[in-house]
Amino acid sequence: MARIDINCDMGESFGNYTMGRDGEVMPYITSANIAGGFHAGDPHVMRETVELAAEHDVGVGVHPGLPDMMGFGRRTMDATPEEVRDYVVYQLGALDAFAARHGTSVQHVKPHGAMYSMLSQSEDHARAVMEGILEVDPDLIYLATDMHIYEVAQEFDDLRAVFEGYVDILYREDRSLIVEKQMEPKPPEEVVERFVSIATEGTVETATGETIEVPAESICVHGDGPNAVEYLEAIHEAVDEYGIELVGLDDLV
Repeated sequence: MARIDINCDMGESFGNYTMGRDGEVMPYITSANIAGGFHAGDPHVMRETVELAAEHDVGVGVHPGLPDMMGFGRRTMDATPEEVRDYVVYQLGALDAFAARHGTSVQHVKPHGAMYSMLSQSEDHARAVMEGILEVDPDLIYLATDMHIYEVAQEFDDLRAVFEGYVDILYREDRSLIVEKQMEPKPPEEVVERFVSIATEGTVETATGETIEVPAESICVHGDGPNAVEYLEAIHEAVDEYGIELVGLDDLV
């Protein structure tokens, strides 16, 4: 039986601004990547999102970003490996405190936006972040957004890493993602088809129709997408139909 985790970026509201549909999405996922307050989120949203995850028995992870709330953490920033490591450790510590308050703990780390791109392009930055994670808690799981980062993670014997795939955005032939400035609605049946293909065969069809390998054990669904809940409802129906087991990251590594 295929086993897979479903993760979603959450807790990205702040102040008077609401992002995503956390309350509607949380019942359908197994792992929540919660913003750490740098690119989005604030102390109150962090607390509320951790509490929501704990209520639904969803694994709590930190979604650290660069200190760029105005640009939602998607703008390039000149930062050394040591500085980026400190950004991650800082946000990890904040979220872990809220997790402890609600009787849970942080299980994984998934960098956001321009920080993820920086780690993908610079092995020095990626290693610095991974070393920082291990120093805080060697049991943490690194959720790797692309193969470059995943391969760096394999250098660390004591770092648990899971490779993730995407079903609500399209792939290029080189396994890079075609990121839309604003996500357009897609037919749920196409999203489900990609989910089942990755979960059962480790492959997915690209935007040009070529089949590529995506050996993912966790699937990300964007909670701020226009059809997020509809996608997740359809995915849960397919899980039963195809005999796929939904499990948390801890059960995969």
